[in-house]
Amino acid sequence: MRVGVEIACLVAVPLCLGACAVAGIEQVALLSGLVVLASLALFFAQFERSRPRLRDAMPIAVLSALAVAGRILFAPLPDVKPVSAIAIIAGASFGRTSGFMVGALTALVSNFFFGQGPWTPWQMYAWGLVGYLAGVLAQMGWFKRMPVVLGYGFVAALLYGAILNLWSLIGFFHPQTFAEGLAIYAVAVPLDVLHGVATDAFLLALYAPWKGKLERIKRKYALAE
Repeated sequence: MRVGVEIACLVAVPLCLGACAVAGIEQVALLSGLVVLASLALFFAQFERSRPRLRDAMPIAVLSALAVAGRILFAPLPDVKPVSAIAIIAGASFGRTSGFMVGALTALVSNFFFGQGPWTPWQMYAWGLVGYLAGVLAQMGWFKRMPVVLGYGFVAALLYGAILNLWSLIGFFHPQTFAEGLAIYAVAVPLDVLHGVATDAFLLALYAPWKGKLERIKRKYALAE
């Protein structure tokens, strides 16, 4: 039941966008933004229903705070941020819901520094999805080898960029043809690739030492996933 609700939340956004495109509904940006907010609300409600203990929530708060600090520290370097890497580590260490919460909370809190706007729910969804999928892959045993973790880190950064680029298309640029939309995506490719390389660099530096320490903390305090 819980997984079903989570999946419903995660697929609501692309389903809404597809339905709007087929039906020719205008104000797609507003409608899709509302769906993103609804999906996030369901996810947070689902997390609350699990009645986590205070100590279970502490790793989420600490990792989110570290990701926020890292995003601010690397602010002068466009698309060189540790947020995706930390969301991946959170998902791999504490499960898919924790990964989603760390990614989503980091976007929300750090935007009090960078500026809140209609892009905030999309960043929350995109970084949350990066952490959620990391938790799923780790649970399936795919993250036992570092090359797989790095491969996912690069692809996850491209996924984050694709989601934010989609929001730029429907929220700002409004291309009239497919070629115009494709050209807008093409302009963003170098920055998305840079984000992927930076995410892998942060994972190389942080994944093994942080995951080892987090696993010991999880066992010592019997933290739940």
